[in-house]
Amino acid sequence: MRHLSLPTLLATGLAAATLAVSSQAVAYGAGDFFTRVGVANIAPKSDNGSLAGGAFAVDAQDKTDFAFTLGYRFHDKMGVELLAALPFEHDIELNGDNLASTKHLPPTLTLQYYPLGGSDSQVQPYVGAGINYTRFSDESLAIGELELDDSWGAAAQVGVDLLIDDHWALNAAAWYLDIDTDASINGAGAGTVEIDPMVVMAGLSYRF
Repeated sequence: MRHLSLPTLLATGLAAATLAVSSQAVAYGAGDFFTRVGVANIAPKSDNGSLAGGAFAVDAQDKTDFAFTLGYRFHDKMGVELLAALPFEHDIELNGDNLASTKHLPPTLTLQYYPLGGSDSQVQPYVGAGINYTRFSDESLAIGELELDDSWGAAAQVGVDLLIDDHWALNAAAWYLDIDTDASINGAGAGTVEIDPMVVMAGLSYRF
């Protein structure tokens, strides 16, 4: 029986370990930490409610800016993802005139399902559901003082990664966010603004 030398055994073991690590890197599934970065458009729904007993019809305007996410897949087919961004600034029209604006930060946490997770498919779609918290700041109003209360609401998500290599992928994703905020003008309750935007993001995904 032929005996392998120690260097040969070490070389064989290193090659096997390298192959195992390489195989794990290719797999799209459990244990992946990832980030997604891109350009996002936040498009509030039309007809955002009214203020001051119907005196002012509210129309929140779209905004496009940089956004990013952080996530982890704890199972081949399940993961969590946090949508984050710098504060978005929106102009707000009242009766068709641009009279107000606000900044808001909408971190959104979703639990995700990857139907093709754990496979070597280069197309990896996913869906998610979770919760959104929106913090409003720097509100301004040409005819007084505007205040918008922070909001909690449901969130839903769809997306897809198109894998380029072991780490990089093209990504497209969309979220629906339930954002309703109570508004005050000059300290008095003025009504509820229903923003309920669609967020559409396109960019890159990176697996660590």
